[in-house]
This record gives sequence, structure tokens and C-alpha cells, in this order.
Amino acid sequence: MSNAPQFGLNAPQSEAVLYLDGPCLVLAGAGSGKTRVITQKITHLIEDRGYDPRTIAALTFTNKAAHEMQERVGTMLKQPRQAKLLTISTFHSLGVKILRQEANHLGLKDRFSIMDSDDCYSLVQELAITTDKQIIRNIQNAISLWKNGLVEPDVALRNAKDEDEAQAARIYASYRATLQAYQAVDFDDLIRLPVELFRDNDSVRDRWQRRLRYLLVDEYQDTNTCQYELVKLMVTGLGKYPMFTAVGDDDQAIYAWRGATIENLKNLQVDFPNLKLIKLEQNYRSTTRILQAANAVIANNPKLFEKALWSEHGLGEPITVHAMANDEQEADQVAVMISADHFERKNKWTDYAILYRGNHQARIIEQALRNHRIPYTISGGQSFFDKAEIKDIIAYLRLLANQDDDPAFIRAVTTPRRGIGQSTLEALGSFSGQWQCSLFEAVFKGGIEAKLNDRQLLPLREFCNFINNLESRASRPGPGGSGDNAAQVLDDLMEAIHYESYLYDTYEERAAQSKYQNVMEFINWLKDRGRGGKDREGEEKNVLELTQMVALMSMLEGKDEEPDAIRMSTLHASKGLEYPHVFLVGCEEGILPHKGDPDTPVEVLAQRIEEERRLMYVGITRAKRTLRITWCKKRKRAGEQVHCDMSRFIPEMQLDVGDAAPKEEEILSPRERLARMKALLSTPKPQING
Repeated sequence: MSNAPQFGLNAPQSEAVLYLDGPCLVLAGAGSGKTRVITQKITHLIEDRGYDPRTIAALTFTNKAAHEMQERVGTMLKQPRQAKLLTISTFHSLGVKILRQEANHLGLKDRFSIMDSDDCYSLVQELAITTDKQIIRNIQNAISLWKNGLVEPDVALRNAKDEDEAQAARIYASYRATLQAYQAVDFDDLIRLPVELFRDNDSVRDRWQRRLRYLLVDEYQDTNTCQYELVKLMVTGLGKYPMFTAVGDDDQAIYAWRGATIENLKNLQVDFPNLKLIKLEQNYRSTTRILQAANAVIANNPKLFEKALWSEHGLGEPITVHAMANDEQEADQVAVMISADHFERKNKWTDYAILYRGNHQARIIEQALRNHRIPYTISGGQSFFDKAEIKDIIAYLRLLANQDDDPAFIRAVTTPRRGIGQSTLEALGSFSGQWQCSLFEAVFKGGIEAKLNDRQLLPLREFCNFINNLESRASRPGPGGSGDNAAQVLDDLMEAIHYESYLYDTYEERAAQSKYQNVMEFINWLKDRGRGGKDREGEEKNVLELTQMVALMSMLEGKDEEPDAIRMSTLHASKGLEYPHVFLVGCEEGILPHKGDPDTPVEVLAQRIEEERRLMYVGITRAKRTLRITWCKKRKRAGEQVHCDMSRFIPEMQLDVGDAAPKEEEILSPRERLARMKALLSTPKPQING
């Protein structure tokens, strides 16, 4: 490609972009420019090889990554509008697209519902006849892993190791039947069902293969069995010559716990014997010292593919390891080190990240940062709109705005309970599928009386009449065109559904109180915006307009500009990101590597240690300029101080002895710390760009 050098591609990157003679695996080390390769290859396919952009699909794992990729391709194409014709999406979004167009082949109505995790939790809770959250989550997780592994309920039951697994498998069978009756799918079905469809229906599969002529898969090491099967079905068979590029890194495979399998990288070479392998080993992110440490750690894992990252960024500053007396001191010292470094280098707060293995480590660090008045944000925290009690109220609002919203109907009609059970909803779902209408519409449709008796039907119609009455008030034009007073409609809704009583009947008092406070905060927030609100334009809104606003806010959450604050994140959530200065905390045996179940078989334990080592590798390679590692000699667990050992991964980094030795002298008393900060303030420092 004549324009490869002008985009500054190195030789392996250029080879990966140009290769179109069959399937290609690009083994892209951390920070080696893989997104650049994917976007440049898409541009090459369109502009140099004449591909219609509508026939190219690029699959990744987050909406954010897909959005950024599409935007980047748009800036590279001579006709930027062509980027909109590409299919650049998550696996699940592609699955939705396939299912919406092929629903009738799977016995689904065109407007089938997609149930979210909370809806599915409630369904499992009902089928399991328990309120034990851990049991419900375990069953939900087992069902998800079975679906991702393409395991049928009867096979899951046959292979059950104990009664708990057998019970989960029986619930799995009922769960699938119930979703089918509801004319609904869950998140995992969005990939499982297209796989089943393509396996069973050659003409549908052929149509999609003709539609998508070239496939690119990002973060290939994170694919599960089901996703890999979808890729294979889209690129092989029916006379199609496999044309795809998979981009991944076996050293960054850290999602086995949710079904991802590193075996997919091995299987590529078996399933596609003419696979072209291209390695990207030049790192554009980190200093040599950081890469040497990363390479040394990961060398302790068995290798699928040999590779070693290297950089032209120079040796860089030494990596330091700090032994702390306990977790309180660790949190405080990290805050002190960041504060001093921020002052000395004149950096932005966003240049710093604190990474840890588990969310439970965050609280004490947050406290220390607040004490030192250091701004921070946390990755992966639960959104206010994602709280179950908020989603309950939003379900009613969604139903007011759109009576065809089946998941909102199911959630609202069963929360709180109003004598409408699962068998009633299954019969209603079956009837709505037969007539290709929404559940709400089915309640009033002729012929429903043959499916449901009066005892089942009357509560449904009472509920729907209540929604209809509220909807007419919610959208009715009022003084100034604002509709019925939004505050009054919201108050009437809350009073009619007895939500406060439901919470206190369902949860312990403290939990019920906390949840109801959240609900009232949400309702008052809506009322304020209904009145025009503080710092708003002053225009009143009716309840339907408020609902649309909430839906938009939920969708756009996280798209606001990042504040100037330190990023706190789990190692899992940090993958794909980079920061000039990284603090990797809690590097102890039992935390990183994570302490597993003591009864775990030796071979499974060895695999888990390998995955934990890859997690350490991910943490190290997030750092661009400096990396500081901390561990504690004692840590508070269940209210008691317990002895801790340094993580095995620290010696594996093969740091210079001077760097790796625990530095007791760096642990300052409050007085010494104050003196150092005063000295920093009074002594002019040369500016160091960070």
C-alpha cells in the first residue's frame, strides 16, 4: 500500500494492514498500536481495494471502543460519511442486528424484548424459590457460562458434579423456556441464538456471509466459545474463502472467569491451517524499564506465542517497590507520594492512576485521598440509574412513554407483586408472540380470555387501566403546554404502587430505608426538572418529557468530559488504558495473586495463577513513565490484622536490588511529611513535563 509509510506504520503494522490473502492473526502486544492497524486496514479495504463499506464488520467488546474506532476511521477516509456505513460494533450489537432481522426463523416476534441482568435475576429468584443473593448470583453465573459455552440444559444436568449444579441445570431449562414464552432474550442469547440460527439455516447464514465480506475482531483473546463459533460461521463454509483479521494478545487474556478462553487463540491455527501470524512487539507507550519488568513477569507463564515488547522511549525512571506496615499506611503514603509528585512535576491529576485487584481495596484509599484533598474518580462504580430501586421506578416511566416496552411491562407488573405470577405472564407472552403484539396490547386483545381465567386476567387489566389513566395525565397539555403537573403525577404513582411498603416488606429495615431514600432523591430530582429546575432554562416538563430525558441521560452517562482527577480502577477495568504515572497497590499473596478456593484442583489452580500473572502484566503495562508498587506486611481482614507476604510477582519482575528492596525510609511520620511538603513549597523546582 503506497500510503502505509505516510501514516507512520512500522514494518509489521504495514504487513498486517496489507495482508489480504486469507485469515490473519495479529499478535499485538500492549501499547503496540493495534487500533491503528485495524482502522488503517479498514481504510485500505475501502480506498485501495474497492470494498463497499457496508460489507466490512469490525467487532470489539465495548460500545466506547466501537464508537472511537468509527470516529477514527471517519477522520482517515477521503469520504468521511462512508464510516457510517461500516458495521463497527460489539459482538452483542451485531447479535441484536441479526436477531431483529431474522426473528421469525427463531420463533420470536419482531419486537422481542431484551431482558437486563436485574430482570433475569428476578426470574432466577422466582424459579429457585429463594431470596439468598449468593445462590441466585451463582445460578445466574452458571447459566451465563453454559450459554457462552453453548451447553444445552440436558447436557448441563448430565454433567453436574453435585446437587447444587444439578439444581442450577434444572433451573436453566425452566429459565430458557420462560424467556421463550415471554418472547424475550437475555444478554447471552444475543450471540447464542445467531450461532444456532447460522448452524441450522444455511440460507440465512449464506445471506449474512454475502452481506459481510470482511471481518475484523479486536481483543480476540477475550472471546468465549460462543463468540468464536459466531466468527467461524460468518467466515467459513458455503464456498466462502475465509477473509478476516483477528487482533489479540495471549498475555492479556484476563477474563476466564466470565467464559473467555485462551484456547480460541490455539484453535485459530487448527481451524485455519493457512493462518498468517504477524507479531507487533514495538511498544509506543512505556519506557524500557517498565517493559523489561513486564516481559520478565510474563516469561513465567507457558507461551502460546513467543514475543517480547521493546520501546524507543529510553530506559526511564527506576520502578520502586514500597513495603508498608499496614493498609492504612499504604493508603496514606500513596496519597502523600502522589501529592508530592503532582506538585514537583506540575502534572495534571489525570496523569495518575491507582490500580488494585479488587473493589474492596478502594474504600480505604478513597478515604486517604479525601484527607489529602486529592480529586479522584472510580472506574466501574455502579451508576445511580443502575440501582435496582431506581430501575423499578424507571420501568413505570418507560411504560408510560411506550406501552410496547415489554421488559418495562414485566418489571412494573411484578414490582411490587400484585397477584400476577409467572404462569400468567408465560401464557400472556405466548399469546403476544402468536399475534405479534406487545404484552400490554395482548391484555386487551380478543381471544385472551381463552388463555387466561378471570382470576389471572382481571389483575392484568386493572394494572393496564391504571397505566393508561396515568399516561393520559402524564401527556395531557396543561398551563403553558407543560401537561399535568409532573410532581402530582409522580406523587400519585408512588402512592398507588405502595413502593415504600414493598421495600420494607422485602428488605431489612436499614436496606429498605437506604433504597427508599434513593427513590425519593430520584423523584425529587425529577420534580425539580419538571418545574424547570435550578440552573435549567426554566421550561416546565411533563412526565413523558422527563422520561425521555432520563432515558437519554442513562444512555449518555460517562460521555461527559473527564474531570481533572486521579483514576482509581481495578486491574480488569484498566485494560486498554494508559497513564503517565501508575501506583499498583496491594501486591501481596492472597490479593495478587488472588486467593482461590482451597479445594481447587492443582491443575485449575495453576491456570488461575497464570491468569493472575497476566493481570499483573496488564497492570505493569498501563504505565508510561513511572511505576510504583506497594504491598503491606499486615492487612485488616474481618476486623483483625493478619500477616501478609509480598506477591510472588514482585521478585519475578527482576528489578535492580536497589529498586525492588522495600524502602522503610520512604515511610514518613506526619511531621516529616509536613516538613517535606513545606520544603517543596519553599524551594523553587525546575519544571519537569509529565
